[in-house]
Amino acid sequence: MESPTRISKIMKTEDIFIAHPQTSEQVSALKAFMQALKIKFEITKEGTYNSDFIAKIEESREQAKNGKVTSVKKEDLKEFLGL
Repeated sequence: MESPTRISKIMKTEDIFIAHPQTSEQVSALKAFMQALKIKFEITKEGTYNSDFIAKIEESREQAKNGKVTSVKKEDLKEFLGL
């Protein structure tokens, strides 16, 4: 059996949970729950991703759609990456 000290070290986490409440009642319930358990939390109205990042992804998708891609064979991957 593991010692209590070992268990407490295992239980520490850096996990992030993202919830998407759809009503004000859900928002209130989540706040109350987190506060009751003394869990640090933050609320943001911003999108999850930076708009510049999203633009780059969209540009890459468009390039792939238009065939502007580079194919590399598995055996050539290390050379392509300069490894």
